[in-house]
Amino acid sequence: MAKIYLLAAVLGATAIAGCTQNINPTDVDRAAIGAAAGATIAAVGDRKESDVYKYAAIGAAGGALCNDVRLCQ
Repeated sequence: MAKIYLLAAVLGATAIAGCTQNINPTDVDRAAIGAAAGATIAAVGDRKESDVYKYAAIGAAGGALCNDVRLCQ
């Protein structure tokens, strides 16, 4: 079940970070959006507090790197 939440965190962060195309975001902007998405997914999934931080970190990485793999251009 944890793998499903991890996948949802990465995909959600990438999708949400990609929605900022018209404002020309930086990697830091996309990382912040991804971290918020990852933390929200963990909180909604009733994960432990330490998991919320892990999911936020995963979301931040997904958001910051999404333009490098051409998913959110």
